[in-house]
Amino acid sequence: MKQESDSTDWLALDRAHVWHPYTQMQTAEPPLAVVRGEGAWLELADGRRLLDGISSWWVTLHGHAHPRLVAAAAEQAARLEQVIFAGFAHEPAARLAAELAALAPPGLERAFYSDDGSTAVEVAMKMAVQLWRHRGEPGRTLFVALEGAYHGDTFGAMAAGGSRLFHGAFADLLCEVRHLPVPVAGKSLDECAEAAERLLATEERRIAALVVEPIVQGAGGMRIYPPEFLRWLRRATARRGIPLVADEVFTGFGRTGRMFACEHAGVAPDLLCLSKGLTGGLLPLGATLASEAVFADFLSDDRARTFFHGHSYTANPIACAAARASLALLAETAALARVAALERLFAGRLRRLASLPAVAATRGIGALAVVELAAAGDGSGYLDPRGPRLQRALLDRGIFLRPLGDVVYFLPPYCVTDAECHQVFDALEQELARVA
Repeated sequence: MKQESDSTDWLALDRAHVWHPYTQMQTAEPPLAVVRGEGAWLELADGRRLLDGISSWWVTLHGHAHPRLVAAAAEQAARLEQVIFAGFAHEPAARLAAELAALAPPGLERAFYSDDGSTAVEVAMKMAVQLWRHRGEPGRTLFVALEGAYHGDTFGAMAAGGSRLFHGAFADLLCEVRHLPVPVAGKSLDECAEAAERLLATEERRIAALVVEPIVQGAGGMRIYPPEFLRWLRRATARRGIPLVADEVFTGFGRTGRMFACEHAGVAPDLLCLSKGLTGGLLPLGATLASEAVFADFLSDDRARTFFHGHSYTANPIACAAARASLALLAETAALARVAALERLFAGRLRRLASLPAVAATRGIGALAVVELAAAGDGSGYLDPRGPRLQRALLDRGIFLRPLGDVVYFLPPYCVTDAECHQVFDALEQELARVA
């Protein structure tokens, strides 16, 4: 009873003082009071347990409160908790950078640390603009991205994104970005490649970089496009000397069945953005990996060619130690093999869901299963009220999902059991049969 009383007290403080993300505070239901997490499960203050079906916004790889991650963070905190990273170095950041370079697609030898996914993308975009200025082409300020993209909520990342719902209020403040069609929803690879070729040829001397989410577009609706398109984009940018920025904030660290989604296409970008699962979900950390060619453009006796960017908590030692422990766990637990097994399980269950009248399409890759609801007829998309209704129904069954409007997805931590996965799909099958 004391725990419930305590939660009542601090929930009152939440209502009085906290502004939650992506939440309409006037109409939203009261937030769920979570008191602990373990494995794939969250425990609420009222004693209920919820299966975390979205890895707490895609960050939790190995499960909540994994003892290896907790121990690594505690050990590092007792030794060195934080230090300015300009003019200082420390072992966790150095070793993590080397380990990331060894895991990443070839040629990405340099790690610039930041705090989250949005800032990792922001760093890459700023690097691209500045390197062209160093090369004597200051007019290269145009970015190219993909339709339906989401790259974060800082200004450069917003500009690269393709959602007017999320970022339309800031449209007149954003840098110039042109968006390419993506071969999904009936658009062919050839027509998308032809559109990309026209834009790249026309604007070649103005383009700073092409920014993409490799293979899977996350917040834009969990859209999955063929590796051939990414391979074509890499060839087209390489031919013109245009940097390719791969935003693997969501897709990195095994989510799509490969360590990085770029591997599906066999390509290496010039800049690779990482966060979310980087620390296994324990602490915030971002990293932008750069090729030696990009890094070399900032080397000079002229201090004005410095990359003037940084964060107070850049390369936080505790976060770096947690990230190293997470990378070790990926290897020790054969995480990619587990993701392959999840992909097979998901494929079988998605085939059953595809026959339901409420379902327009299903798709999946790696540890991601996606159900797209049949059109409601009002074009509501992300604001489709069926998403929140389905979320509430699943909460009553002890399952936490957070649909993207008319797109329902399941993205659990890798520690989830087969039985727990079937529990989610059984509930989905029953609740989707009731969707109006």
